[in-house]
Amino acid sequence: MKKILFAIYLIFFKNTPEDYRPYALFFPRMRSVLVKAYTKQCGKKPRVKKGAEVSPNAIIGDCSELGTRCMVQANVSIGNNVIMGPDVKIYSRNHKYDRLDIPIQQQGKNHYKTTIANDVWIGANVIITAGCTIGNHVIIAAGAVVTKDVPDYAIVGGVPAKVLNYRK
Repeated sequence: MKKILFAIYLIFFKNTPEDYRPYALFFPRMRSVLVKAYTKQCGKKPRVKKGAEVSPNAIIGDCSELGTRCMVQANVSIGNNVIMGPDVKIYSRNHKYDRLDIPIQQQGKNHYKTTIANDVWIGANVIITAGCTIGNHVIIAAGAVVTKDVPDYAIVGGVPAKVLNYRK
């Protein structure tokens, strides 16, 4: 049944109008209902923006918002009250590249758990690489590329992302 709901989301509802459009009708609500139904685990009141691509094996906490055109891979856990801007990419796998006698595309992939804790603000166009853990109450500046774990209360930005300050 979850596969059918996932297909319905992708085919009919993924790219429907945003809630701020006067002609949005019931579409934003349907996106949220379908994502809640087909994901591994989803809390209360998720908010799913237009074009969000969310793996059925993702976990989403209460009142979290999946940004416009975001991409959330399998084995990603998103906590409560997380907000994200448009075009955020959260990865949980990466290509293997150890062997030189085999093309990279034929070497398979490594799978990791990527975790976003509670009360996190992820700015537009952020990339979070596979295996990173983002702490509680973190702010990630727009355009940042997160390649390492981020401690609680940190404000990070840049490529690669570095701690710029801490929330007080």
